Amino acid sequence: MANNWSEKEIELTAHCFKAVAHPLRLAIVCLLAQGERTVGDICSEMGTTQPNISQHLTQLHNQHLLKSRKDANRVYYAIADQRLSVIIGMLQEIYCN
Repeated sequence: MANNWSEKEIELTAHCFKAVAHPLRLAIVCLLAQGERTVGDICSEMGTTQPNISQHLTQLHNQHLLKSRKDANRVYYAIADQRLSVIIGMLQEIYCN
């Protein structure tokens, strides 16, 4: 394997990239790289419906890319692994001058 990566590490990394390859999911991750947000905040920022956002949040959460916490009747989402924030920061630096 390349650079001493195990086959499992490469497969897990590929699944992470696949999860954020969708434009809306990438936009959500970029938003969350700036800090924790509620589902309502994300809906407002993305300009789409709560069911649509929830579907994408679930996919990202199932890949362990996001973590969530509940406070009263609100669910807050944040990036679970700060390495993803670093990757998003590098992508923004390269492509979003």
